[in-house]
Amino acid sequence: GQDLLESGGGSVQAGGSLTLSCTTTRRTYNGACIAWFRQVQGQEREGVAALYRFSRTAIYGDFVKDRFTISQDYNRNTVNLQMISLEPADTAIYYCAANFAAECSLRPTDFEHWGQGTQVTVSA
Repeated sequence: GQDLLESGGGSVQAGGSLTLSCTTTRRTYNGACIAWFRQVQGQEREGVAALYRFSRTAIYGDFVKDRFTISQDYNRNTVNLQMISLEPADTAIYYCAANFAAECSLRPTDFEHWGQGTQVTVSA
């Protein structure tokens, strides 16, 4: 079975908005840190945002610049990434990841559970 299930990707024009959702499964329901990463083919995977679920502390990649918000649904099963003011440079496959560490990070190597990714395409 899958560790995490992503949804919400799609195509928008520059300036538009999308909300991505990451639903945990039995393997990751108690994951302490849920994060979003993105990757463009041929480039390294980069951290977008991460949420430490117990304290609801969030961290963001420098490029986010207050455009994205990571949050957790009340039922704790889903972590959402709300994205506004999207730019063509935001085009990538977005991946959800989880770990059971004591703190969050935006380093892909700190995460052992991954979803299959969802495509986000922003046109000029």
